[in-house]
Amino acid sequence: MGVVNTLLDLGLFLLLHDALGIVLANFVSTSAGMSFSFVVNGLVTFKAGRLTLRHAALFLTTTGVVMWVLQPVFIHLFLQVVDQLLVVKVLSIGVSFVANFAAYRYVVWPATTAEAHPAA
Repeated sequence: MGVVNTLLDLGLFLLLHDALGIVLANFVSTSAGMSFSFVVNGLVTFKAGRLTLRHAALFLTTTGVVMWVLQPVFIHLFLQVVDQLLVVKVLSIGVSFVANFAAYRYVVWPATTAEAHPAA
């Protein structure tokens, strides 16, 4: 799912940046990617059954912390070791994928006791 929403984000950004400018195109493309991610992760990956406002608030909070706090920290850390910004960005995206998945599994859509321990 992460690859699809990353490609959605990138594709929309490239399509829209001439018409809307970089800032607005980035806002639209990242919002579309996050919306897609919320719906698909909630309904398909974590089988939520239905999406709630609580899920949406937790998703926005955890994704925001990972993308706007954790990812820049790792970019700076990786730049201390690797002098290639593209490589560093890709590595930080990898860290973000793992951190987001963990946040979604344990914070946004935690497995219930019944799901975690199904009856035999």
